[in-house]
Amino acid sequence: MGKTSGFIDFNRKLPSKNSVSERIKGFKEFQNQWSDKQASEQGARCMDCSVPFCHSGCPLGNIIPDWNHMVYLGEWENALNILHSTNNFPEFTGRICPAPCEASCVLNINSDPVAIEHIEKAIADRGWNEGWIKPIKPTERTGKTVAVIGSGPSGLAAAQLINRAGHSTTVFERASDPGGLLRFGIPDFKLDKNIVGRRINQMEKEGVVFKTGVSVGVDINSSELMKEFDAICLAGGSTVPRDLNVPGRELEGIHFAMDYLTQQNLVIAGNGISSPEITAEGKKVVILGGGDTGSDCLGTTIRQGADKIHQFEIMSKPPDVRTDSNPWPEWPTIMRTSSSHEEGGIRDYEIMTTSFTGKNGKLENLECVKVQWDKRSNSSNVPSMKIVPNSEFKLKVDLVLLAMGFVHPEKNGPIEQLGVNISERGNVIADQNKMTNVKGVFAAGDMVRGQSLVVWAIAEGRSAAKGVNKFLTGQENLPKV
Repeated sequence: MGKTSGFIDFNRKLPSKNSVSERIKGFKEFQNQWSDKQASEQGARCMDCSVPFCHSGCPLGNIIPDWNHMVYLGEWENALNILHSTNNFPEFTGRICPAPCEASCVLNINSDPVAIEHIEKAIADRGWNEGWIKPIKPTERTGKTVAVIGSGPSGLAAAQLINRAGHSTTVFERASDPGGLLRFGIPDFKLDKNIVGRRINQMEKEGVVFKTGVSVGVDINSSELMKEFDAICLAGGSTVPRDLNVPGRELEGIHFAMDYLTQQNLVIAGNGISSPEITAEGKKVVILGGGDTGSDCLGTTIRQGADKIHQFEIMSKPPDVRTDSNPWPEWPTIMRTSSSHEEGGIRDYEIMTTSFTGKNGKLENLECVKVQWDKRSNSSNVPSMKIVPNSEFKLKVDLVLLAMGFVHPEKNGPIEQLGVNISERGNVIADQNKMTNVKGVFAAGDMVRGQSLVVWAIAEGRSAAKGVNKFLTGQENLPKV
């Protein structure tokens, strides 16, 4: 398949990006597109392995070698059809997925992996530009009705497939617009909201009904939905943020990262906000948390014109390369630099915040201590943390953003009202068909898995759609579209 020597003939080459000085002037996407020749060369690097480990790395089971081959041949529409057979929204994952498939690529053993994520994005964007992506309406309706609560990636994936199976589908979203995390949590420079909007528009033309500004559990009781619909799919995400309960937490100037990012997305979209705007302009900023959300905060504060930005992580700095205990094809636990880190900010590791101080109710200082992690101090594999003696320090700060992840979904609302069982960690318990202990109530995405990736959310939504269809019709598989 493809060019047998492609992985030898061509080096991995990613699409170019606008310069840092240019892109931080606004919130637009800044990655450019390959030429057809460049895309073909990158597709040619795929070796079509007899055992394609990229499949095992992809939660969606994307048929990666096949669409790589189609891109190499210039058969873009065929590539899109293959891609859509496993992934509802490749333009999302092609932009914001950390690409576990690339980590599992055989070339990644001793070379640079195939640029799978960027090829995926190129295929999806080409599909939209050429008009190949169109609404797919069901050939007939089953007479069954399904409510999907939440319109993030899992809810959208579930709703689209449930509707295409012929079941009348209504999505309830408490925010002003559908999209969930995709619309309100991820900055525009990573995912332009027009890209989300066109998928929503496609789904509406397919017959999916979106009811926004409706909080299930507040505006409408979940028991009412049980009477109205034949099945319910919970896809509300893991939305309770991890807090930092230290002295001074109540001071003005300390915010959860998602509150900050959501508000900024609303401002950029031209929507009104009910609370005072959180801005980093001219301020000394500290971001607590070294993950993707922290990186998104970093890129946003840079664009707002922050004076100085620190990003603190309590864990140790990862190694630059794999260790012997982290072999291929496992996900590599290594140092990563996002596009936001390219733009500025100071990253530091093994820092623990001990308190906040200020005057007249306003934040002025962050007090910290350095820590060390030691795997040898106990018999378990879990490292222990020790405070480094005499390592205390104070940092002047005007704005602190808490980006330390999420602990579990909100228990009040549908979970409590429907009597859905939850685990010790607070996540919804669902069986292999994504059905909860309540007959006809399904759950998908971060509500079940806990905080995870968008690609996993889409996979969960697709699985839930299959479970709903099986419950309503007895059919194991969804109809092919």
